[in-house]
Amino acid sequence: MQEVSNQKDALVARILPIVEKLFRDNNVYQLKLEKQEMIEMLVDMFGQFSPKEIRAITEHEITRRIRKILTLEAVSGTLNDLTPEQIAIFDAAVEGR
Repeated sequence: MQEVSNQKDALVARILPIVEKLFRDNNVYQLKLEKQEMIEMLVDMFGQFSPKEIRAITEHEITRRIRKILTLEAVSGTLNDLTPEQIAIFDAAVEGR
């Protein structure tokens, strides 16, 4: 049990500064996402890798992956904010009408 806790602590220590910087540099993340929820989600996601696999991911690569995940999370709820008219316009644009 202690090993799992240590791995989680190590993941938080690695992910937290990256998320802090990305949030600081991106207003969309600040407006659309809850930072603590995103940290917990990322720790769960990356927790599926072994500690050895996590250590093998470069700082640049893990930052890139986290940025993509945060962007997807921020954008995924955007369609929910649209009115029915805006959704129709969006659908037409996607279908190429």
